[in-house]
Amino acid sequence: MHMWRLITQLLKSFSNLNFFRFFLTFFLISAFIPAYALDSIWYSDKDLKEDNIKAIPEGYMDPSVTDACGTKTYDKPLSLVDVTEAALCHNPQTKEVYATAKAQAAQVGIARSLFFPSVTDTVSTSENKTRSTNYSDVTNKIVASYLLYDFGSRDATLENANQLLKAASATQNATVQNVLLSAVNAFYQVHASKAILNASIETEHLYQESFKSAEAKYIAGVATPADKLQAQTSFANATLTKITNEGTLKIAYGNLANIMGVPASMRLEIADAKLDTIPDMIDQDIEALIEQARSQRPDLIASEAQLKASLAKIEGAKADSKPTVSMSLSNTHSDDSNAAFTNNSAIGLNVSIPLFGGYKPTYLIRSAEATAELNASQRDQLKLQVSLDVWTAYQNLKTANESIAASNVLVSSAEESSRVALGRYKEGVGNIIDTLNAQSALANAKQQKIQSVLNWNIARTTLAQSIGVLDNAMIQKLPEAKRQ
Repeated sequence: MHMWRLITQLLKSFSNLNFFRFFLTFFLISAFIPAYALDSIWYSDKDLKEDNIKAIPEGYMDPSVTDACGTKTYDKPLSLVDVTEAALCHNPQTKEVYATAKAQAAQVGIARSLFFPSVTDTVSTSENKTRSTNYSDVTNKIVASYLLYDFGSRDATLENANQLLKAASATQNATVQNVLLSAVNAFYQVHASKAILNASIETEHLYQESFKSAEAKYIAGVATPADKLQAQTSFANATLTKITNEGTLKIAYGNLANIMGVPASMRLEIADAKLDTIPDMIDQDIEALIEQARSQRPDLIASEAQLKASLAKIEGAKADSKPTVSMSLSNTHSDDSNAAFTNNSAIGLNVSIPLFGGYKPTYLIRSAEATAELNASQRDQLKLQVSLDVWTAYQNLKTANESIAASNVLVSSAEESSRVALGRYKEGVGNIIDTLNAQSALANAKQQKIQSVLNWNIARTTLAQSIGVLDNAMIQKLPEAKRQ
């Protein structure tokens, strides 16, 4: 019975007109808060999610919920697009940086909250018993406060949070590009490993033919045992090379699966493709490429944002050591079961002046300044690294471009040499050493051609990543990027 009376009195206190009058007064006063203070931070949670986190290419904003990232089976040969989609959706690195960006977006929301009033309501109840009386008391106290001026501390905190969010978004973009680069390189590495295995199988058959020819001559008595043994050794070595290449291909598939975010043991198959078409010669202004990289590289953008965030932190540390001006309103309503009640309201202007903090503000400012110097040095170092990355990738691309043309000539010459040497040996006018040497030269020529094509594909993608333009549109233009 006593508990029901307490609840009734509590509800009665909330229905008191003074309680609502207090709220009306406070928000009327809040209407005189300078408009710029609220306009600069009046954003919704949707703004935080969509306007500030744009790093992952369209269709991959949230890998955990998008339709493109649903559970998939890999029972068909995979194209380059299939591989990159899987990597973006399921590679843990992309999910990690997306979660980091969302966490920083929440920090921006926390910084914006400093521009709004705070309201606290405290309700207490008590029941008193004596020999002659038995009564209960309900007290409701509500306090509202608003920070009017703080010499820019809130602004600096918000600027710091916004710049850190920009840095997190740029870091997210950089990670996405790194994942794309790894996926593309792994895809082309599998292609190269398959081509090397096929070439080694052809070489094994070629050496087998030489061995059979030498063995037949030995049985006929027109060749020495040394010819047979040398041919047999080369044949066995070719078989060993083929077995090694089979293992290398399996490892390449395991690396591809790992980058796609699936177990390395998953059975995968990539679509067959012809990647040895000679590309056009590269002739671009390297200085223009470096300048483009300095404006588009996401890691450099992140570094710039980190520097601006540290500069904002300096201003915040300086402002925190200065006075603050705030406004407060309070209303206390007390009601007991004996019908006695009180209602008190107050409004005040508070000025807080920090006098001495044990030199803590000074050291906080020094720490913030040192952090800014560190971030500036890291930014400058990254600028140098960006130019080196673009220069290296560009030169690698030109070298690989020229190597493809040279390797095609080398393979053509080696194939003709091997064919002539084997024909001469079969006709009895050549020797086994020349034949085996020609076949070895052919195997090496095929290996170099495959490696040149691989280097060109990797160099082209690396150049795009070093400039900061590696995205889905770029992937679509790469050789064999379309789904089969």
